[in-house]
Amino acid sequence: MTNTERPLAISAPEPRTLDLIFSDKARAELYAKYEIVEADPENIAGLGGEILGRARYVIGQPPLSAETLARMPALRSILNVESNLLNNMPYDVLFERGIHVVTTGQVFAEPVAEIGLGFALALARGIVDADVAFREGSELWGGEGNASARLIAGSEIGIVGFGDLGKALRRVLSGFRARIRVFDPWLPRSILEENGVEPASLENVLTKSDFVFVVAAVTSENKGFLGAEAFASMRRGAAFILLSRADVVDFDALMAAVSSGHIVAASDVYPEEPLPPDHPVRSLKGFIRSAHRAGALDSAFKKMGDMVLEDMDLMDRGLPPMRCKRAERETVSRMRSKPVAVN
Repeated sequence: MTNTERPLAISAPEPRTLDLIFSDKARAELYAKYEIVEADPENIAGLGGEILGRARYVIGQPPLSAETLARMPALRSILNVESNLLNNMPYDVLFERGIHVVTTGQVFAEPVAEIGLGFALALARGIVDADVAFREGSELWGGEGNASARLIAGSEIGIVGFGDLGKALRRVLSGFRARIRVFDPWLPRSILEENGVEPASLENVLTKSDFVFVVAAVTSENKGFLGAEAFASMRRGAAFILLSRADVVDFDALMAAVSSGHIVAASDVYPEEPLPPDHPVRSLKGFIRSAHRAGALDSAFKKMGDMVLEDMDLMDRGLPPMRCKRAERETVSRMRSKPVAVN
């Protein structure tokens, strides 16, 4: 079989790489089944008419204009392996032509949910502070070291957002016999109830929870929607755990709420990444910090490649993609997440 007989895929996966998202076996399969043209994401239009005309798939989400798409008559799918949906291509044109836009973000749901549980346990039991005190020789033994400790078991938990990550979080919390309330204005009550959680207003999630997990995507409507008023409404001593994107909160207000002692918090994401060395959150007591590493497991990245291969195989056979998550016409242009800067 010659290269011209194989379907052509344009590879522009930045900030990922093919080595990151494909195992050796999967990468060999990719190159055996497809002609791969590696491209600068900023210059897809410069690839030339012959390549653009034959391209069946784009692996990545490079900026694409309507004019460039018009030169790609064979295109069947944009396979987004960054996983945030950027507003950098004319989605209306893609949908009108029946071109699938799919993402692999669900591979991060389980690892992020697990670290979220770790944050909750660490905040509830003071694990990080106790470890630091032990290292410094100032540890408190037994009950003296548990003055502010609490249990997750039997507690009241709130989740803001209930996509793949919210559902994974509910699963890892299922053994704690907690009452779980969820606020997600994009979902009907029945879906929440079928997943064993209680539909609730944002106010009830904030005011009635011992632990609040924020896993909502950033949209054109919700940027910075959790601010000083929201944090002030939370129970004193409650834990606020940010796992999705920093832009959904007023980060300065969050730091102020923690600094005042009203709440404790943990975050894997920040308004600027990497975070400046002198950023005040680095030394903020009552705040657990993680460097955008919650989902960045090699096993998750490799699962991306497997999903991409499976969906490309389905589309090669005239079937719709089923492993990756399809972008929706009504919501894709409302997404406002920033691209991941580091792996």
